[in-house]
Amino acid sequence: MSLHDEGEPTFKAPPLSCDCHFHVFGPAARYPYGADLRYPPPLAPLEDYLALARRLGFERFVFVQPSAYGRDNACMLDAMREVGAKCRGIVDIDENAPDAELARLHAAGVRGVRINVSPVKPHTPGFAATMLPRIERLHARCAELGWQLDFLTPGWLTTELMGTLRKLTIDFTLAHMGMYLARDGAEQPDFRKLLDLLRHGDGRCWVKLTGVYRMSVAPGFADAAPIARALIEAAPDRIIWGSDYPHLSFADQVGSVELFNLFGTWAPDTATRRRILVENPQRLFKF
Repeated sequence: MSLHDEGEPTFKAPPLSCDCHFHVFGPAARYPYGADLRYPPPLAPLEDYLALARRLGFERFVFVQPSAYGRDNACMLDAMREVGAKCRGIVDIDENAPDAELARLHAAGVRGVRINVSPVKPHTPGFAATMLPRIERLHARCAELGWQLDFLTPGWLTTELMGTLRKLTIDFTLAHMGMYLARDGAEQPDFRKLLDLLRHGDGRCWVKLTGVYRMSVAPGFADAAPIARALIEAAPDRIIWGSDYPHLSFADQVGSVELFNLFGTWAPDTATRRRILVENPQRLFKF
């Protein structure tokens, strides 16, 4: 969906608003994709994204390393260099990467590491346990740098990791609202566990209102509203928003302006919007 086909924003993001989760994709000849492709990415250069950001009113940015590039963060880091001090980045790296590499990334504006499992991965008993060595090693290294961990996991795995998440002593984010299916409602037991973690997790758990189309197939994503509002109510000071641009395999079904307007219906009052778009990201990403 091109930016011109998307309709108009129903409100403007307040000054210093931050898009906390999006990707850029450069020419494949310059930035080759990894071997384990979940999707063929579109060309989504920085200038296209910044045109969207200007239209919505965003002035701060958190780049997130897409799975298509594996652990080669070059495309994202080049874009961050262009944007400068008003951006941060979340990379995907080997947990045993050299200290010098982490120092280089920190100087470039990186502030966290992704732990990224395919959203469509089927339930696999015992899989959470196989992730623990990586989580524990990254936890120790992020603690030294003042970085965060950024989890993208299908809902069943979010639930299986809940005990591990409760023990983390650094900030961590859960993308796509923890990936609990909207059709199961805000009362589903596993989602209630996430709300409990948000309320009683020592203030380390942050949730991203992103990727609603990955957990809802209802018209207008109407069934996701109770989940989004429950998250905002549980911890209004630890909810952030991201466009998830360019929406990858969903790009022909949804647009960024539509998702921005949808967020406006989840957070209708200006004070809550300002908190989620400005104050929370400022605190979490240390702008």
